[in-house]
Amino acid sequence: MTDPLHSELLQLARNAARQAGALLRDGRPADLAVAATKSSPVDVVTEMDLAAEKLIVDLISGRRPDDGFLGEEGASTEGTSGVRWVIDPLDGTVNYLYGLPTWAVSIAAQVDGETVAGVVAAPMRGETYQAVLGGGARATGAWEGERPLACRPPAPLDQALVSTGFNYVAEVRARQAEIAARLIPLVRDIRRGGSAAIDLCDLACGRLDGYYERGLHPWDVAAGDLIAREAGAVTGGRPGERPSAELTLAGTPAVFEPLQRLLGDFGAWQD
Repeated sequence: MTDPLHSELLQLARNAARQAGALLRDGRPADLAVAATKSSPVDVVTEMDLAAEKLIVDLISGRRPDDGFLGEEGASTEGTSGVRWVIDPLDGTVNYLYGLPTWAVSIAAQVDGETVAGVVAAPMRGETYQAVLGGGARATGAWEGERPLACRPPAPLDQALVSTGFNYVAEVRARQAEIAARLIPLVRDIRRGGSAAIDLCDLACGRLDGYYERGLHPWDVAAGDLIAREAGAVTGGRPGERPSAELTLAGTPAVFEPLQRLLGDFGAWQD
């Protein structure tokens, strides 16, 4: 039986993600411009990132004023309830800026540091993915009703479709490209979608066999990591560690360990 608090947090996350997704989809100005940059001149923030985060924080804090927040665009409060919301109001900002459809709203709720509920809404796909700790992962989309999610059946690494992403710092990105070039002959193929949250949900949906990336932040992966795990995927980072900025890795049980070993051999988490 799902914890009532976890169910409450999931419903609130779904509502906030739905409203933020509608704002981003329907409110995107034709002359959308860059409002700021982050790690480099190509790592951008738009006015819509900021508006979506404000909507999410205002909605959740109106219902749960004692909760804490960690948001990509600056929302940061400790809270006193033991619940913290980890928010990426627009994962895939560059895709959004260019009018590409692969972007999402990602909202996770943590209780005492553990993610217990997560929602990723991808409005241009018409899909929303969700999970509660210990309760499985589900999605809504073009099909009728909610669909339970499960990652793909076992396949060897050389038959695996693997997704990745690249950092916005030029030197780091060049190193990541070298690793991808070494990996691509050893797998079925590589994809680069531009949204970590959607990549993790695609793994949960059985659309990918594996995913890895370096340089991610908690808001990039908090919801997607839970959704992938609840769909049967294995997630982690360096051997024996959880996902981190050094390495975020996820895969089917058959793909996770061999992919992790290869990335270690290639020095994926070394500067």
